[in-house]
Amino acid sequence: MGAYEEKKETCGTICLKYLLFTFNFLFWLAGGVVMGVGVWTLVEKSDYISLLPSKMYAASAYILILAGGIVMVTGVLGCCATFKEQRRLLRVYFVLLLCIFLLEILAGVLAYIYYQQLNEELKLSLRETMVQKYQQNTHEHVTRAVDKLQQEFKCCGSNSSADWAESVWIRSAMAEGRVVPDSCCKTPSELCALRDHPSNIYKVEGGCITKLEKFILDHLKIIGAVGVGVACVQIIGMVFTCCLYRSLKAEPY
Repeated sequence: MGAYEEKKETCGTICLKYLLFTFNFLFWLAGGVVMGVGVWTLVEKSDYISLLPSKMYAASAYILILAGGIVMVTGVLGCCATFKEQRRLLRVYFVLLLCIFLLEILAGVLAYIYYQQLNEELKLSLRETMVQKYQQNTHEHVTRAVDKLQQEFKCCGSNSSADWAESVWIRSAMAEGRVVPDSCCKTPSELCALRDHPSNIYKVEGGCITKLEKFILDHLKIIGAVGVGVACVQIIGMVFTCCLYRSLKAEPY
């Protein structure tokens, strides 16, 4: 009877080992995805970040990159701990899983908080940024971001093309008679913005603010979903780890 119980316990431990190993491999891949989303946010969309007054959007991405890196290292550690059947390693692995879980929940919460306040922030800052900083010597990154925004989203101005009438640059001699930046043109070219007509420039209802807001809100949903989704999967990993930890005999001291 004792031999049967021992054999049953061994089979259970082996099953747990392979389940945890499979989880760690998938967890390692998930870490790559999490890191990829964070890097993509910062690299591909870095211009738009410069148009936002709050750094919370970028902070969520940095947290995901950090969490993704730790996840990948933890996945390797988890495989080692599983196959070596060392309780000490499993304890370290569990603590790391818990830390990553908290980091990803934090990223999800930050994304949600920023989701709630984004509309008000954009209303207060986007128009002011465009009017005051576009084509100014110390704000080249803003000029680049605004041009990219208007071309990618096929819009002109924060709320409408009329916003540009108050632009510091448009009112100066440097504008050379333009009524809006050339990036507002449907077919951009040098001095194409001399003619303010719907056939020539984008006259989109709601301007760029509505399109930028939708883009960022959609992206925040991705950041939040990835962070919370992977965090939920980690709960399964923590349960497997606890089960394997309990099934292993205590290490002699």
